[in-house]
Amino acid sequence: MPARICCLDLDTFFVSVERLFDPTLVGKPVVVGGPRGGRGVVTAASYEVRPFGVRSGMSLLEASRLAPPEAVFLSTRHGSYSEYAARVREVIDRFSPEVRTASIDEFYIDFTGCEGLYRRAPDEDGDVAIERAVREMCATIRREIHLPASAGIGGSRIIAKVASGRAKPEGVRLVPVGAERDFLLPLPVRKLPGIGPRTEERMTADGLVTLGDLASLPTGPLRAKYARILGLLEWEISGQARPPSLGRERPHFHEYDPEGLDLGSISNERTFFATLHDEGRVLGELLRLCERVCHRARKRGIRARTVTLKLRYSDFHTFTRARTIEPTCDEPKVFGAISDLYRIGRRRRLPIRLVGVGLSNLVGPEEPEQLSLSFDEARPVGPVMDEIREKFGYEAVHLSAATPPPDRGPTERRGPLKTTEQGPRKSVA
Repeated sequence: MPARICCLDLDTFFVSVERLFDPTLVGKPVVVGGPRGGRGVVTAASYEVRPFGVRSGMSLLEASRLAPPEAVFLSTRHGSYSEYAARVREVIDRFSPEVRTASIDEFYIDFTGCEGLYRRAPDEDGDVAIERAVREMCATIRREIHLPASAGIGGSRIIAKVASGRAKPEGVRLVPVGAERDFLLPLPVRKLPGIGPRTEERMTADGLVTLGDLASLPTGPLRAKYARILGLLEWEISGQARPPSLGRERPHFHEYDPEGLDLGSISNERTFFATLHDEGRVLGELLRLCERVCHRARKRGIRARTVTLKLRYSDFHTFTRARTIEPTCDEPKVFGAISDLYRIGRRRRLPIRLVGVGLSNLVGPEEPEQLSLSFDEARPVGPVMDEIREKFGYEAVHLSAATPPPDRGPTERRGPLKTTEQGPRKSVA
């Protein structure tokens, strides 16, 4: 029985979700990731802006330079995207008992042995039946959730992944078992997972443009140079029977927060394309990360005894310090400890390229909580923000110091913490 693995990819997922919120964006060049000219990277780029050279993963500064004046730049809103991804997963679960989430917009589905469920004619082969089932699955996602999806089907994850890319936009591509060689070898080398831009540059310099060029290398130094990649390619084009493998489940945004889980740690980091020089902006980014980890802790129903700060400087030196406090999931308390640790680590006057905040030494709800002796202590704002985010999305509300700050002088300080409610942020050039 041949393996039949499907890779389903939600086309320009973040852009597609934004278009559900604002239908006027349909047909327009859209970039999701941040405001035009801002720091950070492009999360998603619509098909309309890609001919100008804008791609996901590039810096917003570069995307701003390449994008046309009418391009719409949008900031991300994490909570809303996860909700739509979960709805897509519910649809996929109707079609196969074996599903894995690879990322927020990519899923692997095992249809091996499901041919009998979908065959409609006695003389119809399994390929036809499974391809039709996958087309019905994509059509159901479009009809019920209004999101476009593409899918590839093959005898392995890699073949399915490459096929889904060749099916875009909103198509389905099946590679029959035994046809892998004819499918892969004409493709550019970059289409094989594991070959990145730098490896592609080296291969091009060595005269290797297609995967066929790589496969036909004679014995010698050049073949030895690419032995690892060549071994993967030869395995995929061999057509050998192999057990189906979907890989492991990968939660959205790599945040795994089931209720009550008090094992391990909770952490979030952010890397900056342009290093940060301004102390006010660094503290603002740290508060934003404190919000994220505290929000996740409350989702689990837990508190943390230990908070950890991570800084990476422009010379790649990494500073990590931790502090033990009373168990908490309250943003001001966590940020107070983090800001103290930051002032210790900020003795090196170099720009910062990465900041991170972590919670560890976690305790569950059964752990006794120390009551405060101060009856004038302000009510924690975190649960109130959680209620707002549950209704309007994670980006709907933030502590004021965590909103994207303007450029400030090195000695300017921030005001007291308070909450501010924000609508969806959009920047139109």
